[in-house]
Amino acid sequence: MTKRAKVILIILISVCVTGLTIAFPPIPQDPAYHNFADTRGLAGIPNFGDVTSNLFFMLFGFMGMVAVLMSRDANTVFTMKGETIPWGLFFVGAFMVGIGSGYYHLEPNNHTLVWDRLPMTIAFMSFFSLAVMERFNEKAGLFLLPVFLVVGAGSVFYWDYTESLGNGDLRAYALVQFMPMLLLPLMFWMLPARYSGMKYLGYVLFWYLLAKILEYYDAVIFHLTGELVSGHTLKHVAAALAVYMMVVYVTKRRPKHDYADHAAGSRQKSNITIA
Repeated sequence: MTKRAKVILIILISVCVTGLTIAFPPIPQDPAYHNFADTRGLAGIPNFGDVTSNLFFMLFGFMGMVAVLMSRDANTVFTMKGETIPWGLFFVGAFMVGIGSGYYHLEPNNHTLVWDRLPMTIAFMSFFSLAVMERFNEKAGLFLLPVFLVVGAGSVFYWDYTESLGNGDLRAYALVQFMPMLLLPLMFWMLPARYSGMKYLGYVLFWYLLAKILEYYDAVIFHLTGELVSGHTLKHVAAALAVYMMVVYVTKRRPKHDYADHAAGSRQKSNITIA
C-alpha cells in the first residue's frame, strides 16, 4: 500500500468515527463524575491529593518548554521549519493542565471543569499536529494546528454551553480526546518515522493508558491502599509521566538518515543563498 493510500485510509477512518459519534444521542456530563474518592484536606487545601498531584504536570511541562527553547536551533532535534511551534504549545498545554486541573479539584463542578479540559485540548491537538508533521507532511501539520486548536477549544465551550441549556453534550469533546488515541497508533504503524526514539512514544502511550485505568478505579485503589492514596491522584502522576516521556523523546530522538540528509541539504542551500 502506498503512502497516499495509507493517508486516505486514515482519513476515511476518522470520517467514519466522526459520523458514528454524531449519530449517537447527546452525552451529558454525569454528575457523579465530580465525586472523587479522596476528599481529605491538608494545610488548608481541600482535596489535597488531587490538587497537589497536578504539580507534576507543571514540572514536566516546564521542563519540556525549556528543552524546546534550548534545542530550537539544534539540527539534530528539529529538522522542520516551524516544528518548535506545536512542540512548545504541547508543553505549554501540559503546564496549563496542572493549573487548570488544580483549580478544578479545589471545587469540582462543571464550571471549574471547563478550565481543566481546555488546556487538555491544547496538549491533545498540538500532539496530533506534530504527528501529522512528522508522519505525513510538515506543511499540512502546521496548517492544521490552528484548526485543531479551535476545534479542541470549541468542543469544550460547546459542552459548557449545552450544559447551561440543561442538555449537556460531550460528544465533541469525547471525539477530540479519543480520536487522536485511535489514529495516532495507526499513523505510527502505517507511516514512516522521521525520527528515532519510537520506544519513548510507546512509553507515552503506556503511561496515558495506565492513567485512564487508575482514573476508572479511583475508589478501589483508595481502599486497597488503606486510604493512603486514590486512583485519581495516581492518575495525575501517571499522565504527567506521559508528558515527561515526551520531554525524553524530544531530547533523545535523532532524524533518520534520509531526513537528516535532506535537512542538511536544505540548510546548505539556505546558507549559499544568504552568502
